Amino acid sequence: MRRLEVGIVGTGYVGLVTGACLAHLGHSVVCVDIDREKVESLSRGEVPIYEPGLEEVVGGALRQERISFTTDLPATVERVDVLFIAVSTPPGEDGAADLSNVASVAREIGASLARRGEKSPLVVVNKSTVPVGSGDYVSMLIEEGAEGRDVSYYVVSNPEFLREGSAVYDTLFPDRIVIGTDSREASEAMRELYAPIIEQSFPTSYDPRPKAAVPFIVTDLASAEMIKYAANAFLATKISFINEVAAICDLVGADVTNVAHGIGLDSRIGSRFLSAGIGWGGSCFPKDVSALRSIAREYDYESTILDAVVAVNDRQLKQVVSKLQRELHTLKGKRVALLGLTFKPNTDDMREAPSLKIARTLDSLGARVVGYDPVATGPASEAVPQMKVVTDPYAALSGAHAAVVVTEWDEVRNLDPKQVAGLMAAPKLVVDGRNVLDPASVEERGLLYRGFGRG
Repeated sequence: MRRLEVGIVGTGYVGLVTGACLAHLGHSVVCVDIDREKVESLSRGEVPIYEPGLEEVVGGALRQERISFTTDLPATVERVDVLFIAVSTPPGEDGAADLSNVASVAREIGASLARRGEKSPLVVVNKSTVPVGSGDYVSMLIEEGAEGRDVSYYVVSNPEFLREGSAVYDTLFPDRIVIGTDSREASEAMRELYAPIIEQSFPTSYDPRPKAAVPFIVTDLASAEMIKYAANAFLATKISFINEVAAICDLVGADVTNVAHGIGLDSRIGSRFLSAGIGWGGSCFPKDVSALRSIAREYDYESTILDAVVAVNDRQLKQVVSKLQRELHTLKGKRVALLGLTFKPNTDDMREAPSLKIARTLDSLGARVVGYDPVATGPASEAVPQMKVVTDPYAALSGAHAAVVVTEWDEVRNLDPKQVAGLMAAPKLVVDGRNVLDPASVEERGLLYRGFGRG
């Protein structure tokens, strides 16, 4: 394979994982960030986020001198063949994606392009999750930054489909690679960049290799941008659907875990994202569903299904409080332990974590909230100062009248019910917000079990 010079603007979750994995494949990667302290710590191999395997990949790329970190975007534009924009696009008050970071980078790229001289056109890749039409928007901003100078570039959409907690794996063994462009030259450059992944020709310790080959899909810019939003919106819909079914299961005495297993065996449905419970959170689903609804409103279209998806998800968090109130009667003065605080296991990401809304609601109702998480103690304490956060799950459970399983960490799944029962105060209520515990094992130890849709 040909070793390409690659730039990544933004060393957040997506940017850092993408850059590290491309360096791991053999490309020469320079990651750009405006935060000088962050650049310096990354240059020492200090990874600021918790993501399994990422520190090892970054460290290996540093040792082989395949990755570097800088604050100098103009010099990077001058040097590289492909430049990824991987900056944050947080939701605004109306739910629409805030593109101010993308805009700033695009203008600076335009201002720096003239420095490339006779080099081949720069392939500018939108890796950030951006609304439909953003490819044209970025092109316009690059031209603004160029201020009338003749510059040569292509704008490509290449949405990411990474799951936090398995992002390195998802990058190297993806279900598909999606490229949005009308340029044959740009699509071929991206195919060359991703060739080791497409062909699965890079060395791996997996035996057998998880993938034989990876589909490489080339479409127009708008369709590629929509694929990202549609994928996440559909997965969020699937979760809200099974939660709707769970509510009906509670009414008729059925067990949603059996129902989900039964319907998940249908190849048209599939078993993934059919786990009933508290619902979805995190940095992707809320933001992307909100952005897609915002796009629909721009065109005066009523997104009825997406509106219902959000409504069901909001209801699930309220169900946690309702289950606590039903058994404790009053929450004033009651100690409630939240087990797991990040929005999912194997990450330290607290963005839109269900635990935060639950903790704030319980605090407002007079409960004494104590939280446990194996990796996010600091971020959780900062997010909800009124919640006491501990590093030992049994310390959180000591004297608690109720416990809520919020995040299905292995450390939570594997708690000893007998020890838990000995520590908790009556009524020793366990609200299983992820349906990961065995009700019979929990109740035979004297705990009061309440799940979601389990009859």
